[in-house]
Amino acid sequence: MELSIQSVTKTYKRGQTRALDDFSAVLTPGVYGFLGPNGAGKSTLMNIITGNLRPDSGSILWDGTDTRKMGANFRDLIGYMPQQQGLYDDFTAKRFLWYMAALKKIPRRQAAQRITELLSMVGLTDDASKKLGAYSGGMKQRILIAQALLNDPSLLILDEPTAGLDPKERIRIRNFISKIAQDKIVLFATHVVSDVEYIAKEIILIKRGKLLLKEEPAQILRRMETLVCEVHLPKEDVSDFVKTHKVSNIFGDKDGMTVRFLNDPSCPVSDAIFAKPMLEDVYLSYFSDETQTDGFSFS
Repeated sequence: MELSIQSVTKTYKRGQTRALDDFSAVLTPGVYGFLGPNGAGKSTLMNIITGNLRPDSGSILWDGTDTRKMGANFRDLIGYMPQQQGLYDDFTAKRFLWYMAALKKIPRRQAAQRITELLSMVGLTDDASKKLGAYSGGMKQRILIAQALLNDPSLLILDEPTAGLDPKERIRIRNFISKIAQDKIVLFATHVVSDVEYIAKEIILIKRGKLLLKEEPAQILRRMETLVCEVHLPKEDVSDFVKTHKVSNIFGDKDGMTVRFLNDPSCPVSDAIFAKPMLEDVYLSYFSDETQTDGFSFS
């Protein structure tokens, strides 16, 4: 089972905005964490893979065959959870899943069994008859994941599946994704590092449509071992320090503030010590020039 993305380019506004720029990657079963700020090209790539958008150039291959030639046969292999919650508030969860099963042309007997299984898997059996308009954000995300799994897809695409959720719901959803990913290729697009730090087979960093990095988390962190430091500063010195260094975290105590930052050999800091790197630090090293409006979160 292999998904091959070959030199995909996509532009908008008559070529003025390049959402994807000669993007290539080969994916096999497991979870892939697609990380990048809003506007990096993640959603565009997901929509091209699903066939909702056509690239300007390049192709998507499934086990060596162009997915455009496969047509409906490829779409039958996909489960897709879009970023926006396109739900019918007057539908109950069960009715919504039946509706989606009909759209996917799943036989009725098979759909009945699958819906029962999925409601249990996502922890919504007791709320199956409740209208979706009364669901919390986390429950809506779970029902959207359930609909993406109705056809038992080989390729599962999740576009910001934990957006706007509290930490408890985010943990619940990413643990669930980890469980079901053993025999599927799972694309998990997000801008929240903690969502994929422990469940991703590989991390894929995207910036302004370009592939920056595709590597196992452990390998990435090994290369960062001497690049992350911490230093304890008086509170009054922190503001100036932040202006001249790439800071990923600040936490205080009664004696001052401990500042975590990316080490720059050309700008040594006295009293600094090496710290164990995390994927947050990796993200900062690649995207420090992106503003906060890009929506990146260290939560």
